[in-house]
Amino acid sequence: MGAKQRISSKIDELPEELRVRVDVLLADTSNTYESISAFLKEEGYEISKSSVGRYALRTQKTMQRLLEAQAQTDRLIQVMKENPEEDYTEAAIMMTMNGLVNRMATAEEEWDRMPLDKAGRLIASLSRTKVYKDKVKQEMRRKADTALKQAEAELLKLIGQDEDSKRKLKEILISVKERMVQDD
Repeated sequence: MGAKQRISSKIDELPEELRVRVDVLLADTSNTYESISAFLKEEGYEISKSSVGRYALRTQKTMQRLLEAQAQTDRLIQVMKENPEEDYTEAAIMMTMNGLVNRMATAEEEWDRMPLDKAGRLIASLSRTKVYKDKVKQEMRRKADTALKQAEAELLKLIGQDEDSKRKLKEILISVKERMVQDD
């Protein structure tokens, strides 16, 4: 499979200072693509209003994706600060999956060039990660249950015939087990 070509326009090839000026003009919605094209012509660059429009759409999409990614990251960081003891593997998987789905949904004319085999492998990898995580969680529950049963047997031997202590111990162990297997 060939390397993906990067989209480039005449505006991308402008000197940095002039390209930044175009970006500033585009940020002001009172400027039309035609007026920006005329400005560029005055500066010695023949760039059509259609080219200006395509550049504007591409940069707007890029900016929107960056803003969305930043907002998502900020939310995740805030949640992590508020709950540092939590496992965020699931959230990271969902963010990655969301990005992949968005990439596939907005591919439009890129669809033919988009490396679907790579996206498919990543989706499969994420699925395997989820299955692995679930297996680890199930194994931890099994080990916790076994450890609690062993602890109960050993503590009951120590307590002996004191029925009140046995009852209290069983209540404590049931409570501990319930908290260990909770899905928060």
